[in-house]
Amino acid sequence: MRKALLAVAAIAVAGAAGWYWQMGGFLPNTPPAQAAGPAALGGAPPAVPVEAAVVTVGRMARELTAVGTVISNESVIIRPEIAGRVSEILFQEGERVRQGQLLLRLDDTIDQAAVAQAEANLALARSNRDRTQQLHERGAAASRSRDEAEATLRVDQAQLELARAQLEKTRIHAPFDGIVGLRKVSVGAYVAPGQDVVNLENIDPIKVEFRIPEVHLGALAVGQPLTVTGDAYPGREFSGSIYAIDPQIDQAGRNVVVRAVLPNEDHALRPGLFVRLTLAVDEVLDAISVPEQAVVPQGNASMVIRVVEGRAQMVPVTLGRRGNGMVQVLEGLAPGDVVVTAGQMKLRPDAPVAVVGATPGV
Repeated sequence: MRKALLAVAAIAVAGAAGWYWQMGGFLPNTPPAQAAGPAALGGAPPAVPVEAAVVTVGRMARELTAVGTVISNESVIIRPEIAGRVSEILFQEGERVRQGQLLLRLDDTIDQAAVAQAEANLALARSNRDRTQQLHERGAAASRSRDEAEATLRVDQAQLELARAQLEKTRIHAPFDGIVGLRKVSVGAYVAPGQDVVNLENIDPIKVEFRIPEVHLGALAVGQPLTVTGDAYPGREFSGSIYAIDPQIDQAGRNVVVRAVLPNEDHALRPGLFVRLTLAVDEVLDAISVPEQAVVPQGNASMVIRVVEGRAQMVPVTLGRRGNGMVQVLEGLAPGDVVVTAGQMKLRPDAPVAVVGATPGV
């Protein structure tokens, strides 16, 4: 029993000695207050290093994003209206053509003969009409004969026009300026009415079709600017504007179909290309904004830590729209305020802070 008591006493003495060492009691020539550290002297805790940014004022808009498909400004598949054998192809695949340019010719020997026959019949009918008219004026022909000659002349005129129209259908012209695609027939091929020959695309300007949820219908307007990006051109943006909004909402997806038009002078955008669109709505020119990382959510509220005379100050804020990594502050901050963007977790209210890695102006 006596040994146990001695052991407990020894442990107590050792603990007291260790505490006394930590408090600086055994440090030679060291005053007790100095050995106790800054707290014993009543000094302030060290400043916490943080990153900060200046509250800015500038343009901010709510952005809608969507995906869409590039479509041609005008697009048509060239098809013949009549059957026939291809006698001549007058275009190169992938080349630009002008409106009215002759693209393809079908064999027209029969149609040329039909036109010649109609011209001959018309000439004979005109001569008969003139002769009958002269006889009628001299009283040698009845009015009925004159009328029949006149009717025959008109019928032969119509037959000539029909033959010429039939001949014209053997020649296929470009309906508008554009670029022809890859042809599907060759010289000598027999084509049926409506058979695909080649596609023609007008791609300058070019259009993009996309869908926006119906809840954003009120934010859409003709002429609204937008930007387009695509995987085919990383880092490049194409600018355009809305030119048409479908008046009918798609009931299946509850979406609004929208079309935009973009200049495409270098023909970089091609029909069928998948693209992403960013549409700015509800633009504000003098919005007070901070980086999104400066906002600290606390339940249903939002806070920021403002730096005032080197100390942290918790400030409740009311937020607005977001975009490009920034968030609009409707209430709680003023332009020029400095807010903490990194290191918030280490701070307490009124804690001293040292701003490092700040944006220009801090």
